[in-house]
Amino acid sequence: MAPVTTPGEEMHALVERMYPLCRSITGDGVRATLDIVGEYVPLQVHEVPTGTQVLDWTVPQEWNIRDAYIADGSGRRVVDFAASSLHVLGYSVPVSATMPLAELRPHLHTLPDHPSWVPYRTSYYRPEWGFCLSQETLDAMPDGEYEVRIDSTLADGHLTYAEHVVPGQVADEVIVSCHVCHPSLANDNLAGVAVATFLARALAQETPYYTYRFIFAPGTIGAITWLARNAERVRRVAHGLVLACAGDPGRLTYKQSRRGDAEIDRVLRHVLTASERPHHITEFTPYGYDERQYCSPGFDLGVGSLSRTPYAGYPEYHTSADNPDFVSPEAMADTLAVCREAFAVLDRNRKYVNLSPYGEPQLGRRGLYDSLGGRSDAQQAQMAMLWVLSLSDGEHTVLDVAERSGLPFDAVAAAADALHDAELIKA
Repeated sequence: MAPVTTPGEEMHALVERMYPLCRSITGDGVRATLDIVGEYVPLQVHEVPTGTQVLDWTVPQEWNIRDAYIADGSGRRVVDFAASSLHVLGYSVPVSATMPLAELRPHLHTLPDHPSWVPYRTSYYRPEWGFCLSQETLDAMPDGEYEVRIDSTLADGHLTYAEHVVPGQVADEVIVSCHVCHPSLANDNLAGVAVATFLARALAQETPYYTYRFIFAPGTIGAITWLARNAERVRRVAHGLVLACAGDPGRLTYKQSRRGDAEIDRVLRHVLTASERPHHITEFTPYGYDERQYCSPGFDLGVGSLSRTPYAGYPEYHTSADNPDFVSPEAMADTLAVCREAFAVLDRNRKYVNLSPYGEPQLGRRGLYDSLGGRSDAQQAQMAMLWVLSLSDGEHTVLDVAERSGLPFDAVAAAADALHDAELIKA
């Protein structure tokens, strides 16, 4: 096996390691996944008891599974949970019976249009049991008696989620959220978990302006639980991003917040356009991932969603074809790079006030022109300073200046830093 040398390869190796675990909205699979993530970044793990009221929802019973199979008359397992966690309908209640194929069929789920793939199906809030299998396997099952066993438990327990915090210079927070509830699905959403993990590690090596809070939680019920338990903290959430489907070969897609004009929306639009990456910007819809919880009208947080191919937009979605071969180190590295570029803009996107607003201040005697001598970008840097001085009225951000002037954000931010150090502007 070749040594892992790049962040993309490390993220892919993390996806491969987490892939076999049977995750759901509760249970030991989630805990095992968080244990692995905890080897990369320290986590604060929360256990919320069954029956806890969380907004309009209630934390459900905890589901765990040890084994499941369908065996033919010879005892051969024609469907085996040990081969893939997708083979069992998520949250299946226990069953141990022998029945004819005709009686078993209503409990079998296949994808006739993709006969070699196994679908992913769940029944979280309705007592049910079932198996998922390929259409090819079902077609090869003759009539006869089959032994059916699901060795699972559905009992009072806990919902588990975890947080990692990167302290910033200010208490205002940026939340980065990803769901950890899906079983063997690499793009949806192990790639998102891996990118979030490595993003947290990268930010920890810096001194960010904002405090960054990473939330690893089951989809829907996990985000709702976090919101219910953090009513006071929510007031400090300045921006947010949901990461999902972060490793497939498609172009990047940014789904805007419910507001549509939140700062995170502007930043992602700017970064994706300026980078000239193939990308797509979509309007908010109240369906998809957990951005819909953070953006619900009572909270109305500025939280968008970054993915590659969007929710349900690729044939492999929620099937066994969403395996580690479907995601690539290069795609995950690209998603990570966009996150880092976006947060670098977000962290430096301040509003400034010109402290010498009457006429143009003399830059030369402050050494600001001299500092540009010999630089190949001297003219651009000079124009950036003039634009910052012109628009530092307490109303315009650095991003506003960059977009109005047509200058690169980094050039404008560097000019603002120089002018701030020279005490010509203040934040």
